[in-house]
Amino acid sequence: MHTLVEMRGVKVHFPLQRGETVRAVDGVNLTLAPGEAVGLVGESGCGKSTLARALLRLIPLSAGEVWFEGKPLHRLPERELRPLRRHMQIVFQDPMASLNPRMRIGHILAEPLEVHGLARGKQAWQQAGRLLERVGLPSEYLHRYPHEFSGGQRQRICIARAIATQPRLLVADEPTSALDLSIRAQIHALLRDLQRELNMAILFVTHDLHAVRQVCSRVLVMYLGKMVESAPADRLFTAPAHPYTRALLDAVLEPRPSQARRPRNLPAGDVPTAVRVPAGCRFHTRCPYAQERCRVEEPELRAVDESHQVACHYPLSAEAKP
Repeated sequence: MHTLVEMRGVKVHFPLQRGETVRAVDGVNLTLAPGEAVGLVGESGCGKSTLARALLRLIPLSAGEVWFEGKPLHRLPERELRPLRRHMQIVFQDPMASLNPRMRIGHILAEPLEVHGLARGKQAWQQAGRLLERVGLPSEYLHRYPHEFSGGQRQRICIARAIATQPRLLVADEPTSALDLSIRAQIHALLRDLQRELNMAILFVTHDLHAVRQVCSRVLVMYLGKMVESAPADRLFTAPAHPYTRALLDAVLEPRPSQARRPRNLPAGDVPTAVRVPAGCRFHTRCPYAQERCRVEEPELRAVDESHQVACHYPLSAEAKP
C-alpha cells in the first residue's frame, strides 16, 4: 500500500531548568495511507497533540524523521516546505482562537486560496461561498465576523478553511472538545463525509472514544509519549490487547449500565510525569497485571495479528508474536 505519511523514531523533548527534560514524544513510529482516517487517542498530556504538530513541522523534532509523499519534511528548508503546506492542513481545538476577529469570514476563507495561488479577487470570494455551503452554512455568512457565530458554526468555518486547498492530509486536533455534546456528532459526521468525498487522510486527535468510532477506521493509542497499541477500530473496541487501552474503554460511561460489557476496571494512581518516566513499561505503575519483567524491560510494538500491534509483554487478547 502506498504511504502518505511516515514518522520514524520521532522524539520531541522540551528542556527545563536544572537540566531536566520533558519527553513529550519519545520514539514514535506512525504511518498513514492516502484517504485513511486514523484516530490518535490517549489521556491529556500523553503527547498526541505534540506528535500531530511535529508531523506538520509546527514544532521542531528532537530526533527522528517525518516523510510526506516521499519528501523528508524534517530536513526541508522553509522555501521548499511552503508549497507542501497546501496539502497538509490542521483544525485546532478552539475555533474562536483560530479565527482573526477583525476579518470577515469571506476574507478568512479566501486567504489560503490566494496564498497558494489557487484563486484571487472575486473568484476567491465565490469559492469561499461554496466552501461555506460545503460545510453546511449559507454563503450569505461571508460578510459576517467570527463573533457572530456559535462555537459549532465557527468550527465548521475552520474546517471550510482547512479544506480550501484540497489537502491530502487533515489533522483534526481535538476539534470538538470545546463544543456542546449536541454539536459534536454533527462535526464528526461532517469530517467523515468530507474525508470520503475528498479522499483525504485524517489524523483525528482526541480523547473521545465515541468520536473515534464515528470517524476512524484505525486507532493508535498513546501513553506517556509512546505508542502502546495500533489496531483497526472494530478490533480495538471489541478486543483491546493493552491493559491501558482496556482502561480507556472502561472509563467510557455506558448510558444503560445493565448493558455494560463488564465491570469497569480503571487503573489506580496518577499518570507519571514525562520528566521522570518510569523504567521498563511506562504503564507498569498503574497496571493491574504488571510483573517483574514489566518493571525492568520496556516492551516494543509487536504483532498480535496482521493488522494489530501492541507494546505489552503480556497482551490481554492473544499471545503477541515476537
